[in-house]
Amino acid sequence: MIIFPAVDIKGGKCVRLVQGRADQETVYGNDPAAMGRRWQDEGASWLHVVDLDGAFGAKPHNLEAVRRLRRSVTIPIQLGGGIRSFDTIAAYADLGIDRLILGTAVLKDPNLITQALQAYPGRIALGLDAKDGLLAVEGWTETTSRTASDVAREYAPLNPAAIIYTDISRDGVKRGVNLEATQALARATEIPIIASGGVSSLEDIKALLPLEPLGVIGVITGRALYDGNLDLKQALRVAGG
Repeated sequence: MIIFPAVDIKGGKCVRLVQGRADQETVYGNDPAAMGRRWQDEGASWLHVVDLDGAFGAKPHNLEAVRRLRRSVTIPIQLGGGIRSFDTIAAYADLGIDRLILGTAVLKDPNLITQALQAYPGRIALGLDAKDGLLAVEGWTETTSRTASDVAREYAPLNPAAIIYTDISRDGVKRGVNLEATQALARATEIPIIASGGVSSLEDIKALLPLEPLGVIGVITGRALYDGNLDLKQALRVAGG
């Protein structure tokens, strides 16, 4: 199972939010590129990067910070936040971002999703973020009536690279991953699943491992790493063993 250290960028800094709330921000560093190098040096094989300003503002806001980060590490990067146009997708792809995560557009612009999946096979992931089982968009500020399983079945024929599934209620609060919802989604689709939201300790990584045969290929962790509750090297050993 892949461990994805999260590098969330807001105002050019490396931060973490609680449940996606902009007013619940903790700054962990002024240099996202340095943070990316740290996780690479500790053994990470991927980085998960989010332009938080982009997620709230519907367009990229931290392009220069992303560019510096991309130049600073050699491992693959998956990136989301404010990707709402094909031009933005192309710009990030040209920058060398290995996988692009489209979230709001999944529900609001299906034509863009189709175009992106056809133009960049293997490089587009769907970001599905749920509140009480229902998907939320626009930086998690707007809840819809759709479920993750419904959307996964709809897009499966287009072969997305992965689904990043986040339980918003658990994001940044270290309450543990929502295993039941993650398992249900994995059973509903053959698209690989990357779990997100709630990782607090090594026990949460261990709890996800039985879901790997169902297609849960990875887990994103942020605050637990930054607060020191989870040691990346130890997590990588457990996930790889």
